[in-house]
Amino acid sequence: MQMTPANLNDLTGKVALVTGGSSGIGRMATEGLAAAGARVLICSRKADACEAVAAEINAMGLPGTVEGFGGDVSTEAGVEAVVAEVKKRTDRLDILMNNAGRTWGAPLGEHPYSAWEKLLSLNVTGMFHLTQMLIPMLEAAATADDPARIINVGSVMGDIPKGTATYSYAVSKGAVHHMTRVLSNDLAPRHITVNAIAPGPFVSKMTAFAIGTEEGQAEAAKGVPLGRVGRDEDIAGTVQFLCGRGAAYISGAVIPLSGGMQSKAPGTLFNQDL
Repeated sequence: MQMTPANLNDLTGKVALVTGGSSGIGRMATEGLAAAGARVLICSRKADACEAVAAEINAMGLPGTVEGFGGDVSTEAGVEAVVAEVKKRTDRLDILMNNAGRTWGAPLGEHPYSAWEKLLSLNVTGMFHLTQMLIPMLEAAATADDPARIINVGSVMGDIPKGTATYSYAVSKGAVHHMTRVLSNDLAPRHITVNAIAPGPFVSKMTAFAIGTEEGQAEAAKGVPLGRVGRDEDIAGTVQFLCGRGAAYISGAVIPLSGGMQSKAPGTLFNQDL
């Protein structure tokens, strides 16, 4: 197909895997990929939730399709099982979105030792090993003109010190951002791009405790330069772009999806009103 400005985000014929694809940012991305024509495989620890979301999105009549299955990428055995299931369904993978993750909150002085292991086993270790095991399938889909794509889900808290009471989460997302750059350096010669998105506040099950209400969203928006929390289309559109031909020359980037939070700083250097 000849590329034109009108079809740069067309993902027809592409096969994608989205971990944690049944809710939150994963579901937003899944819907965006299906809307662009991709065949999307989604997995999470709850197979029934993935199957239900797949049915819901397929009923929307989008150009692409969604298939759901159970998979836990927080353990070595779980990663191996996910890879085996993907291989049953396809012989190549154009897109891998490493979205599965968890969070933990506790005040400084009370943050438990066990939280670090739980967070890093999924947010960092599982992400790396799933990526590593799927490289052959990504290479099978990759070309110099149209590389295979890896998108890692980081966080604005991985870039700026806004992770008060979520120390293990914030540190894990900083690791995700650096992992993205390291993998980009190593996988570029194999025609695989590796980028990350760094979301700010988006409404999901993970953030419901803080922004699950209109009042909570309004309060969170006060800290966002653009004055609002993220929307589904913010995720969907960015993922479509990163997976489309328009982003074939981008790798090693951490894309801020935080309404300007990554650049916000109080006042001016000399506290002058300009």
